[in-house]
Amino acid sequence: MTFDEYSDLDATALAALVAARAVTPAELLDTAIAATEAANPALNFIAQPLHNRARRRAAQPFAGPFGGVPFLVKDLHLHIAGERSGEGSRLWDGYVADHDSTLFERFEAAGFNTFGKTTTPEFGLTVTTESRAYGLTRNPWNPDRSAGGSSGGAAAAVAARVVPAAHASDGGGSIRCPAAACGLFGLKPSRGRVPVGPRATEGWFGLTVNHVVTRSVRDSAAILDCIHGAEAGSRYVAPPPPRPFLAMTERPGPRLRVALMLEPITGVPVDPQVAAATRDAARLLETLGHHVEEASPSLDAAALNAGMTATVGASTAHEVARRLQELGRDDAGDDIEPVPQMWVHIGKRTTAVELAAANFAFQTAAIALATFMERFDVILSPVFAQPVIGLGRIDLSPTDIARWTAAITGYSPFTALANWTGVPAMSLPLAHDADGLPIGIMVTGRYGAEPLLFQLAAEVEAAAPWAGRRPARVALRQTNG
Repeated sequence: MTFDEYSDLDATALAALVAARAVTPAELLDTAIAATEAANPALNFIAQPLHNRARRRAAQPFAGPFGGVPFLVKDLHLHIAGERSGEGSRLWDGYVADHDSTLFERFEAAGFNTFGKTTTPEFGLTVTTESRAYGLTRNPWNPDRSAGGSSGGAAAAVAARVVPAAHASDGGGSIRCPAAACGLFGLKPSRGRVPVGPRATEGWFGLTVNHVVTRSVRDSAAILDCIHGAEAGSRYVAPPPPRPFLAMTERPGPRLRVALMLEPITGVPVDPQVAAATRDAARLLETLGHHVEEASPSLDAAALNAGMTATVGASTAHEVARRLQELGRDDAGDDIEPVPQMWVHIGKRTTAVELAAANFAFQTAAIALATFMERFDVILSPVFAQPVIGLGRIDLSPTDIARWTAAITGYSPFTALANWTGVPAMSLPLAHDADGLPIGIMVTGRYGAEPLLFQLAAEVEAAAPWAGRRPARVALRQTNG
């Protein structure tokens, strides 16, 4: 199979070719590895290659709806027994997992053939993918720009057509942000929808979730069908869909009441290009028969940001402390970057009362959002407030922490709302800025409303197709070898 043939197909189509014996899993794997070797030197999206493991698996029979389709998983809290897990950090050098994550077992059961782990910033702590451990991950649309984060390696690989889908996770926007930066579809599921075990059932006190970034809506829906559901010890489980998620993409959805939210709750400015693209998306929805009006929920931004600080700080300090205990060390020193060091310092000073206040702020916001969404079915907003930024702007080793904080809060002020409240949200690749970089448009739904989001996404994908859009430079480099 040539790269051109391979790169035109999503995971569903590739799996159908394998099932029809028109291509073998080994042939797909060889194509994916060759594409990786062509694109990765320029883009740097691979943290750990697993080629030998994948080749052994390609020689065995596959089961599941995605039998034999090449796949990549994010190198952050997603473990494969006997393989290194790096967490984007030099502190994890030498760590080899002694178990499979529950989610990885579900990816395997779905038939995916994992041949590598993708890059992430240290501990997933920023919305770009740059680290001392892995270097800079570059955007296939423009290698001088960020690929987003913290699932930037996954998004760069999918945008470069190396794989049709890749695992991603989201604690404050880390599925939607890289999807937006790289022109992909990315859905963050509801809290409690996808497992994170077996040794924990939530991350960042419930703010983090896992799924994938894809080029097609149907792949995202079909993969969620394979991985969702309760795990042992879950504190909560998202409500099951009335029928498979994939089936929902094939059914026309209801006409929706859409709240157009053009300003983030923090009040930071939104770039005119981004605002115009969001208004264009609103007009598209109106032409499809949906009712759109400008409206925003009333939320306490200060309390939510303080809650995020306490939660991320305490979680990071705990994660680092556990690793230091394993290593028999008292201090991480320069093995973690300045921003993670800051979070560890914050976490050590965070009190139980502050964590309780964070939990209260998140619950209060969830109630306020649910009340607001009695009037609306979905919220339409940008993903980022600004066009895709250049590399080095919000990495984890800044010379000025205050300037770094202002830059990241001004760049990504919309996405964390879905993490604080536990609701699903998705990025749609509907626009480009004046420099040709993608602009992601976000749609946020009620808790458990992934079926409705998939219906809307499939309708928008049919009305404004994006499948043929690809980064020209990467496509040319791979085609010409």
